[in-house]
Amino acid sequence: MGRVSRRAFALAALSAFTMTPPASAAPKPAGGGDGRVACEMRGVWLATMANRDWPSKPGLTATQQRAELITHLDRAVRNRLNTVIFQVRPTADALWPSPYEPWSQYLTGTQGKDPGWDPLGTAVEEAHARGLKLHAWFNPYRVAAHAEPARLAAGHPARRNPDWVVTYGGKLYYNPGLPEVRGFVQDAMLDAVEKYPVDGVHFDDYFYPYPVAGQSFDDDEAYEEYGGGFPDRAAWRRDNIDKLVRETAERVKQVRPGTPFGVSPFGVWRNAATDPLGSDSRAGVQTYDDLHADTRKWVRESWIDYIVPQLYWNIGFAAADYAKLLPWWAEVARGSSTQLYVGEALYKAGDPAQPAAWQDPAELSRHLTLAREYAQVRGHVFFAARDVAADRIGGMARVVADHYGQPATPPR
Repeated sequence: MGRVSRRAFALAALSAFTMTPPASAAPKPAGGGDGRVACEMRGVWLATMANRDWPSKPGLTATQQRAELITHLDRAVRNRLNTVIFQVRPTADALWPSPYEPWSQYLTGTQGKDPGWDPLGTAVEEAHARGLKLHAWFNPYRVAAHAEPARLAAGHPARRNPDWVVTYGGKLYYNPGLPEVRGFVQDAMLDAVEKYPVDGVHFDDYFYPYPVAGQSFDDDEAYEEYGGGFPDRAAWRRDNIDKLVRETAERVKQVRPGTPFGVSPFGVWRNAATDPLGSDSRAGVQTYDDLHADTRKWVRESWIDYIVPQLYWNIGFAAADYAKLLPWWAEVARGSSTQLYVGEALYKAGDPAQPAAWQDPAELSRHLTLAREYAQVRGHVFFAARDVAADRIGGMARVVADHYGQPATPPR
């Protein structure tokens, strides 16, 4: 979940669509109104990429960083949330003492520098002390938000293995087409899962990178070596991501049985004009075609335990109506064992650059009201922690007042 530029890109990438909610969608009771504890996901993403949410800036003391982290956890409790999705590997680095990758630069300002404490270990302990679940959020393939390997920490795996790295769009990425890369990133991520009693493992929406106009992702050598037997490069790339997801899911169950593994993809899988199974949309980005992530298949095949599509548009938005994407995802989840939660754009509420609907404090509350009509929707996750804190126009407060009057436990 760095998600800042991605959200602006996603908004610009879309044009119009329509869809009718399925008549078979069963109403979902709100739960908790009679004093019983509801069962639903009430999550918040806590992003560390580029110091988006935490720490507020690099170079704070360990005491200051810890205090800021605890403040975010306490605020989640006050808003009756039950899950924090904590970004612990934003750029092929670590927010725990890892034998595989360097300490994150977002802690000290210098990649590889020991911050003097263990953020992930502390987050798990302090979250559990407050009755919160803590999901460890990983970005598998992003190496750096710049294109200069020499700026990486000495001994960084990307410097030791330059053939693993592709420069694209002014950034560095690991090549998903190399089996050794896929194995390495799994080892690096699962180190945290093995060491800490995390309550979930979480991938964001970055697999192959978002398209950059006029540029191509240079994986020619890998495709030549490993792409035989596939009808085209796109099919091979999708298979690479399928393998990452399927293998990670299997290894999470081996390392920490019972721990759910989930993904929060961009909200459009494919347009119906491209594929009749797709949503009635005209998105400029389709995860299946552009990020080579067949998110629908992962749900239908029950490869992942939960999915949180980023439905970051308002109800009635001509380019991508929340009220039309929501039932499409509910239908995808129907009959699978994958839990469906909905990613909510709290960061847009009160942003003057956003459409008029986002200036209404009740917009997000209406999302939750609509979602009650679909039994497949088991909760919501809000982007992101900094916006829960700011709550510029009271959109989060309205959600809490309207929907979170009683505590809730997340689904299992």
